Amino acid sequence: MKKTLLACTLMLGCTTLAHADPLSAWNDTAAKASIVQWVQNSTKQGSTTFIPKDKRYVVFDNDGTLWPEAPLTFQIQFILDEVKRQAPDHPDWKKDPLVNAVLNNDLKTVVKAGDKGLMKLLAMTHSGMTTEDFEQRVASWLANHKDARTDCRYDQLGYQPMRQLLDYLRENGFKTWIISGGGIDFMRVMSQKMYGIPPEQVVGSFALGEFSLTDNGTQIRKTMTGAFNDDAANKPVAIHLFMGHRPVAAFGNSDGDLQMLQYTAANPDYKTFGLIVHHTDATREYAYDSHPPASGKLEAALPEAKAKGWTVVDMKQDWKTVFDPAQCPVK
Repeated sequence: MKKTLLACTLMLGCTTLAHADPLSAWNDTAAKASIVQWVQNSTKQGSTTFIPKDKRYVVFDNDGTLWPEAPLTFQIQFILDEVKRQAPDHPDWKKDPLVNAVLNNDLKTVVKAGDKGLMKLLAMTHSGMTTEDFEQRVASWLANHKDARTDCRYDQLGYQPMRQLLDYLRENGFKTWIISGGGIDFMRVMSQKMYGIPPEQVVGSFALGEFSLTDNGTQIRKTMTGAFNDDAANKPVAIHLFMGHRPVAAFGNSDGDLQMLQYTAANPDYKTFGLIVHHTDATREYAYDSHPPASGKLEAALPEAKAKGWTVVDMKQDWKTVFDPAQCPVK
């Protein structure tokens, strides 16, 4: 009897080790429980809430949902760094007050320039080169620049709880997509390495490229023609255009994700899941909602989340860790 009991104890111990918590970076709160419950209900064969594998499309915002967007979105930081890098080769740029503001780290003037100024900087740093050249520029920036607050490379700053969530969903047959206001070519450089999401499952803001034959073959040159901003009401449009499926789950963090969450929640065929990451941790990351440092305002989506029963993640309370300590140790 004692031997049998000992064997059972050892077997249970082995089973526990073999089934380590896939969401170990999450605290055992209601937010985590809601995720696990929905996944279990959605994948249980014969259940009334079962979702077939070929319908398990889930969408994630990137900035503020999978990695930080404060104090600036990382792509805007890339734009500013690129202007500084290229300025010596473009003496005429120094005649431009906006460029001088960038070179002098005068962010107030840059912000005051608004969307018109941003589009100008985008044109200077995101067009006129081949797609391969742009990819190399982003890769070089990622390898050689660090976030000032954490002293970690930008591609080391994916939220560990969300990366675990992506893995957990894929292990249960879900197909994960990024639907973000960030540039599609910018995000595709790091999406596979950071999140396990291949380039073809990344949708973001874009402009039309120009194809041409060259002496060495072919090329696509980046332009600003037909620029499409994949944010707010444009997100459902982009989902329809690129995915061709209505998602069964959506994950965001701001009012710019509200329409994506609404579009997903209105799926007539399946019990859907919505989640909003609420930035409440000023010590480990940032704390904001209606007054973000730069972008990511969360105002209209928060009360709607409560009304619709979407899960609201309190970063301070619900996450054990924010960044992977093996990649970016907390100071």
